[in-house]
Amino acid sequence: MGLQGDEEAPTATQAPPNSSIFRYNSPLVQISLIGLVCFCCPGMFNALSGMGGGGQLRQSVANNANTALYTTFAVFGILGGGIYNILGPQLTLFAGCSTYVLYAGSFLYYNHHPEQTFVIVAGALLGIGAGLLWACQGAIMTSYPPPDRKGTYISLFWSIFNMGGVIGGLIPFILNYNRSKAGSVNDGTYIGFMVFMAIGTVLSLAILHPSRVVRNDGSRCTNIKYSSVAVESVEITKLFLNWKMLLIVLFAWATNFFYTYQFNHVNGDLFTLRTRGLNNMFYWGAQMLGSVGIGYIMDFSFKSRTRGLVGIGIVSLLATAIWGGGLANQLGYSRHKLPHKLDFKDSGSDFAGPFVLYFSYGLLDAMFQSMVYWVIGALADDSEILSRYVGLYKGVQSLGGAVAWQVDSHNVSLLSELVVNWSLTTVLKKAFRLYVVS
Repeated sequence: MGLQGDEEAPTATQAPPNSSIFRYNSPLVQISLIGLVCFCCPGMFNALSGMGGGGQLRQSVANNANTALYTTFAVFGILGGGIYNILGPQLTLFAGCSTYVLYAGSFLYYNHHPEQTFVIVAGALLGIGAGLLWACQGAIMTSYPPPDRKGTYISLFWSIFNMGGVIGGLIPFILNYNRSKAGSVNDGTYIGFMVFMAIGTVLSLAILHPSRVVRNDGSRCTNIKYSSVAVESVEITKLFLNWKMLLIVLFAWATNFFYTYQFNHVNGDLFTLRTRGLNNMFYWGAQMLGSVGIGYIMDFSFKSRTRGLVGIGIVSLLATAIWGGGLANQLGYSRHKLPHKLDFKDSGSDFAGPFVLYFSYGLLDAMFQSMVYWVIGALADDSEILSRYVGLYKGVQSLGGAVAWQVDSHNVSLLSELVVNWSLTTVLKKAFRLYVVS
């Protein structure tokens, strides 16, 4: 029998509309699943890094490991989008997640055998894995949602992901609660991180290929099931000839650059070990609040271009206030004249100011990164294209991170680190405004 009237049969890229948002192959469920994977793996990694020096007394160990990590991440972040298009999400994510377990295990090993080699090698392998994971995550997060709800879905992912940092901060806080004078975390802390990371690795196998994910209107996220090495090589090369992508490079460089300063020299230098765990809970909790707030602005306020400018304006004001507060705080100590460690129980009102500052850094980070993802997501709707865009973003972001960790290893003054971070943020705000207006 033929079709009645003007009704058309679903095409290869179109499925029958389905109003249920809780289908296994719906964007909501799949983005929630990738959020849980990142909760378990990079979320726990963030909690570990946020301890300052990876929870070790010698910060140089984590600095060198992170330099190796972000160097390989820079390469495989750029290549990750192409690898995702060739292998699909399950194999890409599984390979990426497994390296997180090895990295946490290397610090457990270091607790008993203080030799940096294994930690540095594990860091380099994690950089490869992280490049794969984040290219895959970025493609899913920016391409699966309907165009008018990208900010909402980005904030949903960011909230689930950063809950990992909150729970991850709880682990060292509880396990080291009675060790107020300790210099490095105990074995149980690293084992706890490894358990969560292993769960995330297994959970990654539940992610569907984008060709099987159907939006409520029946549209699919991509019409290409698997790509090829030749196609991906050409398409990745083209990114460097695209002026919009080159402008994204400016945004990307600074968005991991400040972690070294914030983790090592705010949380790491100012607070006791157990208090660092508590601070991390609030730092990553602030990221959840920041992503929800900016997601609402980007989806529901004003017209498309106007809401982008409003978002930039809000983030600019917050950045100026927060980095200004950071400058006032930094003037009170230096790399060679560290203050007495603050403890949430023993330091009274002295604890409040630096704690609020660290919380605010987390809030600003989430708002800025969510805004960048919103802009990238506005450039296309197809998972295959967006995986390359996000791969370039994460690759350059990681290169900036590698430089930052190595700069810190060379004992650059803390005031100089703060000024560089503030300056990069200021330049990016102006570039961002140009990008949205154009």
